[in-house]
Formats: sequence, C-alpha cells, structure tokens
Amino acid sequence: MVFLAGVDEVGRGPLVGDVVTAAVILDPHKPIDGLNDSKKLSEKKRNALFQQILDCSLSWAIGRASPQEIDHLNILQATMLAMTRAVDGLSIRPDFVKVDGNRCPNWGYASEAIVKGDGSVAEISAASILAKVTRDQEMQALHLQYPQYGFDQHKGYPTKAHMQKLAEFGPTKEYRMSFKPVQQALLQHSGVVHAV
Repeated sequence: MVFLAGVDEVGRGPLVGDVVTAAVILDPHKPIDGLNDSKKLSEKKRNALFQQILDCSLSWAIGRASPQEIDHLNILQATMLAMTRAVDGLSIRPDFVKVDGNRCPNWGYASEAIVKGDGSVAEISAASILAKVTRDQEMQALHLQYPQYGFDQHKGYPTKAHMQKLAEFGPTKEYRMSFKPVQQALLQHSGVVHAV
C-alpha cells in the first residue's frame, strides 16, 4: 500500500498567531464525503468534517511556526518549517507528499506541489480543513484573552476593523512584529508591547 500524505497551511496572511499546517494520510477504506478547500465550506460543515477526518484517517498531524519564528525566518520559510513539522509528526512515514501551492519544503520526502490542490486532492482538502479549524479555534481562544481586538471575527487578518483595533490598542506579544502594519502600530504606541 502506498501512503500518500496531503499538506496545507492556514494563516500566512494574518498579523497575529502561528502559521498552522496539517498533514493527512486518508484511509482508502473509509472515504469521506464532502472534502473541499476549507475556505469554500461553511464553519458548520468544516467542524463536522474535522471530526470525521480525525476519526477516519490513517494518520494526521498538525505543524506550526510561531510569530517569533515567522519574524526570524520570514513567512515563507516559517510556512515551509511548519509543513515539515506536520509531515514529520505523522505516525506513518508517507511514500509521497502532495503540497498545496507552488513549492515544497526542502525535505527528505518525495513530493509534488499542486496549485489549488486543496480543491482537487482529497488528502490536501483534509489537511486544509484540519489546519483551518485548528487555527480558528486558536483565534477564538485569543479572543477570550483579548476581547477588544475582535479575533473571533477577523481571525487575525488585516481587515479594516482589525486595523482600527490594532491602531487603538497596539500589538500584543502574539503579533508578528516583522509585518508592516504591526510595525506601524508599534511606532504609534511608542514601542510598548501589551503583555497579558
């Protein structure tokens, strides 16, 4: 049996939080209906599929890179690191890895990058859903910690509402300090970083 893993990331664009990746090896004997690019699914559907993927896949793993790693490496290299961590975390070593996007990490796995793979390859769709639901849950937790920022709504992306809150309150330690809007907010707030 050939073990095929799908890999996808969520959270390259946000100003705050980890970039989150997932790797999934599906069980061919337990097909999952309705897999698609996580962005094209409702939150309710994503959450239902999330549990199904956990229950029915042969192996799955979450990888991540922290805001500090993103600031140190840059977002592209941090994403590659997070993808590597996800695949390394699988309990089964895959024979082949399909990665959403146009490049693969520099790793020891036979792999292929597939643009829009999250909508066309079931394993990548499953990884997309795991990564998206995981990151959204983390944004909900951050919202409870800092309700004034509205993380439950914008999930850390630079929406107009988020930019207003960032300008008003300044960045917390969970922000990516190398991102230009965060640097601008830091300057406005005289370099004061709000701790917990």
